Amino acid sequence: MASYSPTREFSYPEGYSFPTHRLARTLRNPDKQPIVLVACGSFSPVTYLHLRMFEMAKDYVRQSTNFEIVGGYLSPVSDQYKKPGLLAANHRVHMCELAAEQTSSWLMVDGWEAYQDYQRTAVVLDHFDHEINTKLGGVVTEDGQRRNVHIMLLAGSDLIATMSEPGVWSDKDLDHILGQYGVIIVERAGSDMDQAIDSLARWRHNIHLIHQLIQNDVSSTKVRLFLRRGLSIRYLIPMPVVDYIEENGLYTDDGPNASGAKEAEKEREREKSSGREAGSSRQQSSS
Repeated sequence: MASYSPTREFSYPEGYSFPTHRLARTLRNPDKQPIVLVACGSFSPVTYLHLRMFEMAKDYVRQSTNFEIVGGYLSPVSDQYKKPGLLAANHRVHMCELAAEQTSSWLMVDGWEAYQDYQRTAVVLDHFDHEINTKLGGVVTEDGQRRNVHIMLLAGSDLIATMSEPGVWSDKDLDHILGQYGVIIVERAGSDMDQAIDSLARWRHNIHLIHQLIQNDVSSTKVRLFLRRGLSIRYLIPMPVVDYIEENGLYTDDGPNASGAKEAEKEREREKSSGREAGSSRQQSSS
């Protein structure tokens, strides 16, 4: 069971509350290990592929593991990541909430990461562990036995590619994420998962791979490109999100951080050289 550092202190955005309205508090099968899936990313905007990843993971968990999913969360990255095309956190969180609430029965959106300074992926997972296991007390079985919930990262295979690239992630964070929590990786078009996994062999037991049976290469980057060109994005992303984008005139250019793209790239290079987890946001399927 992963456990956050006992000396870890968490900051909280003003007015923040951890969402639990779809978190199952009772384990259906006492022989299973309860887990929560967490996807970190820009989600600018959230796409059907982001949501589809959770469904593929749900199928995989049910068919191939001894886990039982008790909840799923999207955790949008902070504005401080300064990635080109990264819309303000309030828009991205709201779009994720629209997508989760109106297209799913079990997904939730946590704004803890989005509404404060940049947080490393390891710290984000610790936050979920703290909220669910320390504050809420985990889950219980039908006969009243308490169980800790295992937190697991959900990501696209481009994340594993960055993890296998020397200097992008610190060894300490890799061991914390892959060693203690683990990750479910969903195949992305054009990614060579096997090659990336070879360099992460020491954590192979905690890395679960899912191959896409129906290839889907929709990305936030492509959606933004379509919008800038005046093309339709319907049926690429959830309709409530399409309506929100159109109503608010979003993504008519590269976004509020476009002019700072070069500086942001320099900052990421500085993070790499200092051993910080430069690509933690996310690399996953947020493009």
